[in-house]
Amino acid sequence: MPLVPFIVASVIKSIIVIFILLTAVAYTVWLERKVVGHMQNRWGPTRVGPFGLLQPAADGIKFLLKEDLTPPHVYKPLFLAAPMIAVIFALTSIAVIPFGTSITIAGYNIPLQITDVNIGLLLILGVTSIGVYGVALAGWSSNNKYSLLGGLRASAQMISYEISLGLSLVGVLILSGSFSLRSIVEAQSGLYWGFIPRWNIFPQFFAFFCYLIAAYAETNRIPFDLPEAETELVAGYHTEYSAMKFAMFFMAEYANMITVGCLATLLFFGGWLGPVAGPAPLRVILPVFWFVLKVFVFLFIYIWVRGTLPRFRYDQLMAFGWKFLLPLALVNLIATAIVVVR
Repeated sequence: MPLVPFIVASVIKSIIVIFILLTAVAYTVWLERKVVGHMQNRWGPTRVGPFGLLQPAADGIKFLLKEDLTPPHVYKPLFLAAPMIAVIFALTSIAVIPFGTSITIAGYNIPLQITDVNIGLLLILGVTSIGVYGVALAGWSSNNKYSLLGGLRASAQMISYEISLGLSLVGVLILSGSFSLRSIVEAQSGLYWGFIPRWNIFPQFFAFFCYLIAAYAETNRIPFDLPEAETELVAGYHTEYSAMKFAMFFMAEYANMITVGCLATLLFFGGWLGPVAGPAPLRVILPVFWFVLKVFVFLFIYIWVRGTLPRFRYDQLMAFGWKFLLPLALVNLIATAIVVVR
């Protein structure tokens, strides 16, 4: 593709994807409040719009209009930078996520992905790892012992579970032979024995288990939300934050949830590949539909776990990561390597 149409297509795709991602972040919050509400025999949001669908807009207006307080004792440069670091890196990782095949416009073949790089998976892992600096710096710069403990917990938790998460993905890389997310999805096309999809979830079930648990810990979600445990740390790393800076941390959290769901879909569940290809006009729409449906299932599981499981103790959190999850990921990696070599 010539340079100018390529740039125009990339800018348009970036605007559309960021708009959809931010909308998805807002309505994932709404979905969580509704689902957990029904689990607890409550209604959840109902007053603002039909079924409470305008509640995210009301929340956004509230955060924008609230007084933005900066306590006098904080280290201001990093205190202001921390929420921006968290949300920027959470949104950046969506750039290499492929969410469909491709479309043809004016004779140009445009892939449904902002950019396709050969090391897309490594890029996502690197970008999401940097995002923890936002949490750690927020805790340190707040000059508050509870915030500092929350930031330290987030750092230790990220180091402990990042290793297991990375090792759980190596088996998928061995099977697909590529770091490109698009190539990983294409390697899962076809069927086992004529009726079972060749998704990596079947040969890599234990890897998926390790990935899912580590992803919960990486995104600081229950039962691994120790960096913001209100019973011990008031609110953890974001205790001193208010208004839009406070909201930015939660935007980053829910954006990371969506990224984790996208990555799980691409690596283990065939991405946009579905049981029905459909006629020619639907061959662009149906892959996107299958992809969104699978990501939605992961978001629902995230919410289901939050409404079901209690929080771990911190020693249990660290022991589970180092004594169970890491050995399981190593055993799965060794077994996969032996099978592939044979």
